[in-house]
Amino acid sequence: MIRIVVLDAQNTVIAETLHPDTALLCVDREWQEGDRIEILTDPAAHVMVQMDAALPTGEVYLPGGKMTWPIPRGEHRLAYAPGAFEGLRHIVTARRITADELTKNRDLARNPSDLRGDTDFYPHCAANVETRNESVFAARNVIDGLRFNTSHGEWPFESWGIGARTDAWCKIDFGRDVIADRMALTLRADFPHDAYWVSGHAIDSNGNEIPFDLQKTGERQWIDLGGRRVRWLRLERMVKSDDPSAFPSLRAWEVFGHDADE
Repeated sequence: MIRIVVLDAQNTVIAETLHPDTALLCVDREWQEGDRIEILTDPAAHVMVQMDAALPTGEVYLPGGKMTWPIPRGEHRLAYAPGAFEGLRHIVTARRITADELTKNRDLARNPSDLRGDTDFYPHCAANVETRNESVFAARNVIDGLRFNTSHGEWPFESWGIGARTDAWCKIDFGRDVIADRMALTLRADFPHDAYWVSGHAIDSNGNEIPFDLQKTGERQWIDLGGRRVRWLRLERMVKSDDPSAFPSLRAWEVFGHDADE
């Protein structure tokens, strides 16, 4: 069974629905501070969710059978499409993903519903720095499924910004073992405002290092991962170009592969 429930700051149930395979919930309410959505399933479930009409659907993995999703408010809304989480009517959907779908090659990193901070659902992206702690430069932006990269500071040009730090790192946690074939990095390309990285390293959950080079381009840059079994990947030791700009930034990080056999 899949249950969607909406609760307020006092844990009062505002709305809920239950369905064996595909739960659909319409909520008539102006979101308030402290409102949250919870999706409850059997443990270790893979679910396709849509948390707002303005957000794309996306796959999430719930190792504990629960997805806790506080409604983004205030400054946090700036990384989403205009109108997201606003108004008096909202939709939330959750569909169980089939075993056949899990074997298909796809972007394992993509999660438009990822949130900043700790989460109980995956994939999840985090970093040791986000420019000025602003949502439009948060690590979660690189797995939101968008690759618009010719501007910065507002949707749909949100990105991961490093605040000119030379020790910046960014990590995708898949929450379970996956087989990673290759990854694509899309740099933010708002030149000449932006600089770019000329090289970096990817570290996997087994301790292996994958060095790579990068070019000054707004196109995807592909890096072979060799079909390795990993639980997480981390970008680190990113080397900035000699451009006068101090602002290299990552717009999208895609990791293509499939779920590992249990």
